[in-house]
Amino acid sequence: MSPPYRCYVVVSREQIALNYRNVRSVVGPDVEVAGVVKADAYGHGAVEVSRVLVGEGAKWLAVSSVEEGAGLRRGGIQQARILVMGGFLPYESDALVEHHLTPVVHSLHQLRLLDQCGRASGKPIPYHLKIDSGMNRLGTCAGAVEILAALEENRHARLEGLMTHFASATDYTTSQTGDQLRYFHAICARLREAGVNAAYRHTSSTNAIGYGRVEGWHNMVRAGHALYGYVSPARGDAPRQLLEVKPALTWKAKLLAVKDVPEGALIGYGGTFRAPRPMRIGILGAGYADGVFHRLSNRGKVIADGKLTSILGTISMDLTTIDLSHTTALAAGDEATLLGAEGDTRLDAQQIAKVAGTISYNILCSISARVRRVYV
Repeated sequence: MSPPYRCYVVVSREQIALNYRNVRSVVGPDVEVAGVVKADAYGHGAVEVSRVLVGEGAKWLAVSSVEEGAGLRRGGIQQARILVMGGFLPYESDALVEHHLTPVVHSLHQLRLLDQCGRASGKPIPYHLKIDSGMNRLGTCAGAVEILAALEENRHARLEGLMTHFASATDYTTSQTGDQLRYFHAICARLREAGVNAAYRHTSSTNAIGYGRVEGWHNMVRAGHALYGYVSPARGDAPRQLLEVKPALTWKAKLLAVKDVPEGALIGYGGTFRAPRPMRIGILGAGYADGVFHRLSNRGKVIADGKLTSILGTISMDLTTIDLSHTTALAAGDEATLLGAEGDTRLDAQQIAKVAGTISYNILCSISARVRRVYV
């Protein structure tokens, strides 16, 4: 019996656990796997996913903000370390200490703020320093000499990790990943010569894990997209993908109505679809407010009665119209699959993203909060 919700996702705890185990198996026992659960675990539910990962032995979780980290603590996630990858703002320093969160520091100015926070709390606060190795997003551009001077000056903050982030890990037509890694290693070497040895070094997320960029694994990796069943497609002369994972989320919506329309009938806002023949249509209780991309209007597919079928007309805020001409088996109250599988017919986030002109991460993270999460 299906859940009593007009639009919901089913998240498989078992599949998330299996995906995590597969990451651990690929990187080996000497590499720590931090489970990335930012953005509500890519739409899968951060607290529930974190419980699964901690149950699998994960010692580290990674979030984007102090608010996300505090939410995990309030949700009962106490055992694991929580790395706040987006750093912190000055007004968040008290919450950082209160919830025992480990910030990523992105600048020497932020390091001074953390030092003040540590001095006020009476104990040094551990942090991971992010090096901007060429992505030109977050991360310090300071050289080793400046970093060493800042470490000497700010004794109430304790350097625990050094990290960077790859901009093009799946792109084998460019040398950018290798260039970033060489820069990061040069900074690490200069610090090590001065006696600074961080306990953790990490540069690799899912794609660098999946395609075996072993030189970037160090002693920690950050697995995000892989936990939820995805590795991005590679470009260029890429090696064989090492990591095998499967999607953990299925997205369904109920039919609110099924009706027959004549040839020439206009469907949806603006009448952007005209029926070329008499058709049976279904109206699903899900629209762009639920995360069905508006750009899928007249382009996207769903699975209905085991077959891929077209989205008809313009997607509304709360409703999506689909073609049911191929079946008489479905009526109001029955379900269609927006993402997932029915029998041998599959539709995953990468397929949807290709049609919508975006990326699979965007598809998953856009499933809105009003879509009920069901865990199995």
